[in-house]
Amino acid sequence: MASQTLPNINLNLVLDQVAKDKGIDRSVLIATLEDAMKTAAKKHFGQDRNLEAKYDSEKGVVELFQAISVVEQITDPIQAVNQLILDEARKKGMEVEPGDELVFQIFYRDEDAAEAKAQDDQYGDILKLKTFRRGFGRIAAQTAKHVILQRTRDAERENVYNEYKDRKNEVVTGIARRFERGNIVVDLGRAEAVLPVREQVPRETYRPGDRVQAFVIDVLRESKGPQIILSRASVNLLTKLFEMEVPEIAEGIVVIEAAAREPGGRAKIAVSSRDSDVDPVGACVGMKGSRVQAVVQELRGEKIDIVPFDEDPARFVCSALAPAEVSRVIIDEANHAMELIVPDDQLSLAIGRRGQNVRLAAQLSGWKLDINSESRVKEMREFANKSLGSLPGVNEMLIETLYAHGFRQSRDVAEAQPEVLAQIPGIDTARIPAMQEAASSRAVDDAAELARLEYEREQARLLEARRHPDELSQPERLARVRGVGEKTIEQLGVGGYHTVEDLAHEKDIAKLGEVPGIGIKKARQIKSAAESYLLEEAKLRAELNAERAIAAGSASSQPAEAKL
Repeated sequence: MASQTLPNINLNLVLDQVAKDKGIDRSVLIATLEDAMKTAAKKHFGQDRNLEAKYDSEKGVVELFQAISVVEQITDPIQAVNQLILDEARKKGMEVEPGDELVFQIFYRDEDAAEAKAQDDQYGDILKLKTFRRGFGRIAAQTAKHVILQRTRDAERENVYNEYKDRKNEVVTGIARRFERGNIVVDLGRAEAVLPVREQVPRETYRPGDRVQAFVIDVLRESKGPQIILSRASVNLLTKLFEMEVPEIAEGIVVIEAAAREPGGRAKIAVSSRDSDVDPVGACVGMKGSRVQAVVQELRGEKIDIVPFDEDPARFVCSALAPAEVSRVIIDEANHAMELIVPDDQLSLAIGRRGQNVRLAAQLSGWKLDINSESRVKEMREFANKSLGSLPGVNEMLIETLYAHGFRQSRDVAEAQPEVLAQIPGIDTARIPAMQEAASSRAVDDAAELARLEYEREQARLLEARRHPDELSQPERLARVRGVGEKTIEQLGVGGYHTVEDLAHEKDIAKLGEVPGIGIKKARQIKSAAESYLLEEAKLRAELNAERAIAAGSASSQPAEAKL
């Protein structure tokens, strides 16, 4: 009887079941089974034997064969087990010639004692298997089992890798199972993925069993199985979520031109439309903000600004800085940079908390951005007039020309290349060395002057910020609300909103949004900013009142002067 891994079992049924359950091709399992039997046989009978295992699909068993070559005499002792001397073969009645190859099927006593004994009686001295047969069935079954299990695991890993390698740059959903050194292991169904610490959003927390939706950034082929790397911090997760929520993006009508994100804080996307009848921003926002809110909820409350893309870089940057308003834009094409001038009351809004707004706008547009307030620009212009005007041969017209070319103080002139200065209209090339020498001397005084101005500006800002709220007029209080400037105060006044409380306590956002020049998006931002301001104002009032009380108590405790 042929060798098989389990006695009296038709392996066709086993192979069909494993192929169905594990999703492994039947031919792969058959090849694995044949290899397992060959490995077991070589281990039992010797590695030098020329053995071969073949699966018989009709019988559902694996048959084992040994090939033996006919030679006139044995010259290689190692290959003696695979060779038969011609004279011995003819004594057995075999009609063979030197060079012929004989193939014998190997039976073993564990499963068919009669056939194995008959083979031993006839060809035992040729095959030299008498002392090795007993126990081979059990050993073969165990070896085959281990090999099949290993190969099955390998095949499963390969199937998982093949399934997910094409899902790179897609969004997948799974269940958080466990934590390994801060990394989150996510169950995707047929495979496990890893959400590394570096790809997690700092303020997000998960517990085992929580749903996790993440972006597949890589699929690696590892010895222990494919490793699927996920990300919750990637900007691509933002764009993919919008593709899932906005049909117009999935259809290609609306295009995400650029995206920038600071995970857990804020994000900006720039969109355009290929159909003039489709508003790209409106399509992404959705009815009553339903689409963008779905993305915000998935990102755990991350704020998202949707801005219209514009081929004009200046217009695009102004949109990217929303909700701040920009007065003027100065473009430096050579350095791919822009200087943005904003109203004084819009400066903090344009820069954003810890510089977040301008940083995201720079990432979105790809331009280097420098933001200055109008008063700051006026101050810089006055300083430039004073600094540049002190240089020899520089008149008012030349100051204007230098300022237009980006020279703001004498140091800029001192550090410039002479050939660059020579190209500026109105500069006498013969006087450039003297001009730069004077500029170098003047630069020291300019640095001290700038430091003094910066100190005075910071002190004034701190004093203004610490003014008692009760000393402020209603317009001054409104001006301190984030995103509210002089123009906005006038617009709100027309709509009947004259105090911060009017904004913070307004329950009807739509009504606030109907004020001319405001709009629903800005209305939400202003209301939220007003609520935040009232909390900060109450805290500041309490601190200042406490300071006044301490100061008053300290003054009253001073001893009166002794009378003479």
